[in-house]
Amino acid sequence: MPKIIFTGGGTGGHVFPIIAITQSIREKYPSIDMSYIGPKDFTTSVFLPIAKIKTNYVFSGKIRRYFSPKAIASNIIDIFFNIPVGFIHSFILLFFKMPDLIVSKGGHGSIPVVFAGIILRIPIFIHESDVAPGLANRIASRFAKKIFTSFSTEITEYFPKKKMIQTGGPVRREIIHWNKEDVLKLKGGKDVIFVIGGSQGSGRINDVIFQSLGDLLKDFEIIHQTGLKDINRAKKESVAMVEKELLEYYHPYFFLDEKEVACAYNLADVVVGRSGGGMISEVSSIGKPSILIPLTESAQNHQAKNAYAYAKNGACLVLEEPNFTDHFLLEKLKTIDKEKMSQAAKEFSPFNASDKISEEIIEYLK
Repeated sequence: MPKIIFTGGGTGGHVFPIIAITQSIREKYPSIDMSYIGPKDFTTSVFLPIAKIKTNYVFSGKIRRYFSPKAIASNIIDIFFNIPVGFIHSFILLFFKMPDLIVSKGGHGSIPVVFAGIILRIPIFIHESDVAPGLANRIASRFAKKIFTSFSTEITEYFPKKKMIQTGGPVRREIIHWNKEDVLKLKGGKDVIFVIGGSQGSGRINDVIFQSLGDLLKDFEIIHQTGLKDINRAKKESVAMVEKELLEYYHPYFFLDEKEVACAYNLADVVVGRSGGGMISEVSSIGKPSILIPLTESAQNHQAKNAYAYAKNGACLVLEEPNFTDHFLLEKLKTIDKEKMSQAAKEFSPFNASDKISEEIIEYLK
């Protein structure tokens, strides 16, 4: 029976595509043994068990490329303890499991597993969601047999062209094939805005939403994934700043599970959020208009590169953080051409990425 190890971690953007790929493989080849090796965090500990993916958690660490006393101390701990211990643990797990293939989604959580796999000469496939790859995938690409990309191979940076296959970004089945019986309770009668700052929320996006909440709710109904840090603030500020009759049009959540996020995406008329590759794959897969605010501190400026590549054919509106103000956001939400943007979003990635990747994996294992 073939065995596949998946790895990756750091954010939901690494974990959710792994779930999407395993869903596709299971539908066609349920006998394949699939499991995960990587760091334990919120998304891996909650969503992988729900997806019935066997998990083995190992230590991991990352190299912080900015200078502060805290960053230096964290780097020392990660370099001299977490990464070596994670590597040894990964090596032992892989040695006894001896999988036929490692599929890495990148992120700092994948580094110990990929290095152990290289030493054990286990074939490696990687998927890259961004135009500018992160450090983990740049290292892994030197040893990878195949590199799957969300963006065109012409604009995806760093990787050798001969290894790349554009597949698009894997998206969970719940989002693409939404069950309309799973419905968040909305008031109705207004266009719906879904605000999502990534799996952990975004403080700066939240700030602008809170500042403009009273005006926004006059014209829109808002589903807002705030992240755990800002959920209490969302509830307090909405009560303090919003007229009582408008409060029922505001729905803050610290996190949305798979059914809830699928519902939020599909009910939304416009999505407002960051421009990570996973986010772009999700909105494009169901053709949703979006306003994207690139994270200014993203490595290799990858979020801005993603956003402008996605916006090239009119699939989204990009607002740089200095321009992301309450009045500007409200104006753009009222004036964007949602129909044109929706069509461009659908045309951006015509692939069924999960199935395309699973077919490439199965073909290799034959």
